[in-house]
Amino acid sequence: MASIRKITLERQVPKIIGMHVYGNMSGIDEKLLTDMDFLLLKVKESAKAGNLHIIEILTKKFKLHGAEAGVSIIALLEESHISLHTWPEGNYATLDVYSCGAASNPDAAFKYIVAALKPTSVKISRASRSNC
Repeated sequence: MASIRKITLERQVPKIIGMHVYGNMSGIDEKLLTDMDFLLLKVKESAKAGNLHIIEILTKKFKLHGAEAGVSIIALLEESHISLHTWPEGNYATLDVYSCGAASNPDAAFKYIVAALKPTSVKISRASRSNC
């Protein structure tokens, strides 16, 4: 009887380095949370601070009972994304900075926006999105 030999081919999987920094901010000046131009500028500047490269940005300004309400900004990055959502009626915002690549610094981008918004409280979380 002939013997059967099992051959295993190993496939090289590229090393992926990813980090997701996200959090909640409260106690923010309501006027900042409705100022689309200010927020958009801070998202753009935060990308530079984190060595991130913007491909495209989507924005939406909401109205609540006819009055100015929150803002959503989503920046598609070469490295992944930045998203900022605001609720001025609660002096609250959420922020996500998700990036891939050893050269990016999502913590710096996150902290840049926090410094600009000056919240009285920040809850920050981090998750590794790496495969190594």
